[in-house]
Amino acid sequence: MIAIIPARGGSKGLPGKNIKFLHGKPLIAYTIEAALSAHNIDQVFVSTDDVEIAEVAKSFGAIIPFMRPAEFSRDDTSSRDTVIYTLNRLDKEFSLKTEEFAILQPTSPLRTDHYINEAFSLFKAKCADSVISYCEQDHPISWHKYLDDEGRILDIFPNVGHQRQTEEVSYFPNGAIYIYDYEKYLKNTIDSNKTYAYIMNKENSIDIDDKLDFEYCKFLMSKF
Repeated sequence: MIAIIPARGGSKGLPGKNIKFLHGKPLIAYTIEAALSAHNIDQVFVSTDDVEIAEVAKSFGAIIPFMRPAEFSRDDTSSRDTVIYTLNRLDKEFSLKTEEFAILQPTSPLRTDHYINEAFSLFKAKCADSVISYCEQDHPISWHKYLDDEGRILDIFPNVGHQRQTEEVSYFPNGAIYIYDYEKYLKNTIDSNKTYAYIMNKENSIDIDDKLDFEYCKFLMSKF
């Protein structure tokens, strides 16, 4: 299995976050090291449009087969388009195609090889089309509301007002691990009744998007 780490330059929420130093090494290094240590991953590729990210990624053992073009590096570019572009070029130029692959975002530094290995074991055990990492939601989904233009609260769900203890537990994708069947992904048939959730704990599910996330992650790493 191959792993693709998408690492676009030009972050708005936290400038330079993919190579920002976190406890002595660049943020992206944690994901590269976890992928290289995972026993089911054969090769680790970083998809980036940024020369500095590419150099840092290479220094930690990742492969940069080509630079990502500008049209796949805009703010509004979908991750799926970027991944398909990468897969197609790997297949065409390097004859590299595997039955399954992983997408590992560089903003999840507390996701280790242990979690990647377990997610892949679930993928195999279920003969899945895809496995995506999830984390338990802090609050019942029925508590969520819309706000109108003047700030008035609007219900999203009916039957509000239940006690938290009686609410069914809900989960959200934490962005740490995506494992896909290669052919199903190319055909866009990955969200099926054979898509399964791999549940991670909250402490290891942090996804760094802004400075607050970054500082919280530093706190967790120093404490644990």
